[in-house]
Amino acid sequence: MRSLRPYSPAVLGAAALALLTGCLGSSESGSGDQDANRNADATKVELTIGSNSVKGGKNSAGATFVQDVLIPKFVAEQKGKGVDVTVRFQGDGSDDEVYKQKLSLDLSNKSGPDLFNIDGIWVGEFAQAGYIKPLTDTVGDAAKVDDWDGWKQIPEAVQQLGSFEGKRYGVPGGTDGRVLYFNKKLFQQAGLPADWQPKSWDEIIAAGEALKKLPGVTPIQLNAGTAMGEATTMQGVLPLLVGTGTGINPDGKWLGDTPKLRQVLDFYRKIYTTGLGDPVLQREAKGRDKSFAQFAANKIGILLEGDYFWRSVVEPKEGVAKMADRDTAVGYALVPAALPGAGVDGQDFVSMSGGGATAINPNTKFPQQAWELLQFMNSAEMVKASLDGAAKITQRNDVNAEVLAGDPMLNFVATRVLPITQYRPGLAEYPKISAALQQATADVVGGKTTEAAAMAYQKAVEAAAGGKDKVAGN
Repeated sequence: MRSLRPYSPAVLGAAALALLTGCLGSSESGSGDQDANRNADATKVELTIGSNSVKGGKNSAGATFVQDVLIPKFVAEQKGKGVDVTVRFQGDGSDDEVYKQKLSLDLSNKSGPDLFNIDGIWVGEFAQAGYIKPLTDTVGDAAKVDDWDGWKQIPEAVQQLGSFEGKRYGVPGGTDGRVLYFNKKLFQQAGLPADWQPKSWDEIIAAGEALKKLPGVTPIQLNAGTAMGEATTMQGVLPLLVGTGTGINPDGKWLGDTPKLRQVLDFYRKIYTTGLGDPVLQREAKGRDKSFAQFAANKIGILLEGDYFWRSVVEPKEGVAKMADRDTAVGYALVPAALPGAGVDGQDFVSMSGGGATAINPNTKFPQQAWELLQFMNSAEMVKASLDGAAKITQRNDVNAEVLAGDPMLNFVATRVLPITQYRPGLAEYPKISAALQQATADVVGGKTTEAAAMAYQKAVEAAAGGKDKVAGN
């Protein structure tokens, strides 16, 4: 997901005005802070689902599933209970940033859809603004929320997607995970094992040194610089950072120029100043795409990416950089901590994940029925139906065990990576912090010292966070 930029009022235009003054769904006349059991016994109910998707356009498959499968099945189920439910789908299809601002305006006016999808990195920001509330507040019964059997199927790490400060604000949707990919053919030529699993950063460097002996091969691709944008942060800096034992927002402060930040930048320097990585590739506008093509052409030995790389990039039939022999030629391994046990929570291996969540509008007229719909859409039956036969990682262990049985790599992510993964902090300052991280890697790849890059990063973070007191420094 791309990082988010601040808006100017002009970005909104007529589209946002239409949403604010037009037909907004059943929650438009809610007054907020009402009885969570309001209309609990209603036999005629109207609900609206909001999503940045539209049939035939952006995220078309998701919109099609909601309109053609989810809504009809939920309506039928409720009819069996004697409840006449009308559910409308409020699809969008605009740029993520514009969708976010439209939704924010609706919610700030105590309006908007009854349920809506948001990116996981928006949860904290929306919670702090009061746009969403903990599910236990909105539904009004902690036991009712906490006793939902679906939580047992969603790993605690994955639940972070819809949580903020230890409270659940929504139910997470499908997710992903980052791993180290390696080219087994190149590994064989370099005398490296086909079942490679590094246990430290030094072992990654050692494998890179062995691959360096192969002519025309770039040993390691670790996304760096500003041209790759959020890919640098998610497929580079953050997985390494959690491998040092910290996140980007420890104890509620943004990480500044610390020994652990410098440890990450030092690792980048080792790769890009000793010939283990290609610094030019990191500065090119299409550098990431070129790295995909080079890996598929047996020109890159090790690459840190998400499961997207496996199922959409080197996928043998429809991938953007097809590898006919993917299943035998591409290996994958967990991302090790800097040293065994040095990762967050004392972990030996680490990862980063992304994804979204579905939240309930605290101003909905029908909070109890909205909670029923939220549970229904995240049931095993509906989650499986939403895949439409595709093999993708979902939020539910039981569904993953069934639909990923024929794909060892995706099953590896679901069973080995998701339990140890971390997520980006859902705070408004994050995009600027991410940009500062990208620039810091660009600095060291470009030849600056670790110290100089870290000091410049510190200044950028202080500016983004609003002062030194918001930054965790030395």
